[in-house]
Amino acid sequence: MESKKYVQLSLFPEEEEISMEKETATECNYDLSGLFERLSKSDFRSRFHLSKKDKEYIAEKGLVTIRKHAQDFVAKRLAPVEIPNDGKQTPMKGHPVFLAQHATGCCCRGCFSKWHNIPAGRELSKEEQQYAVAVLMTWIEKEYSKVK
Repeated sequence: MESKKYVQLSLFPEEEEISMEKETATECNYDLSGLFERLSKSDFRSRFHLSKKDKEYIAEKGLVTIRKHAQDFVAKRLAPVEIPNDGKQTPMKGHPVFLAQHATGCCCRGCFSKWHNIPAGRELSKEEQQYAVAVLMTWIEKEYSKVK
């Protein structure tokens, strides 16, 4: 006799996804004030800002989509134990998340270790990936809300 597998489905999967996507650094209990204070003192890190084109892209796609992009970039370009081109995997332009990665020291494992005290040489945990995304989205949201 063949056994049947049942999958429990939510009645409102869209709402669950959206509520998870809107998670902010504050809701995750991350105090990023010290990090952003240190980053502001770095000539290199503080030179990154969203352009008008970046802001238009964010407005067109929405912050939920930008967060998904950040999650994907972190999972594929920052989280693996071995990154073949580590230190060179993050472009300097082309997507708001790339700028955020450089502005926040989340661009490679060396910078991530230096700025966030999370060592290289091992895969990032899900919690560490969530932290990185929270840092990136906090920077993007701050930059997006600035009036130029």
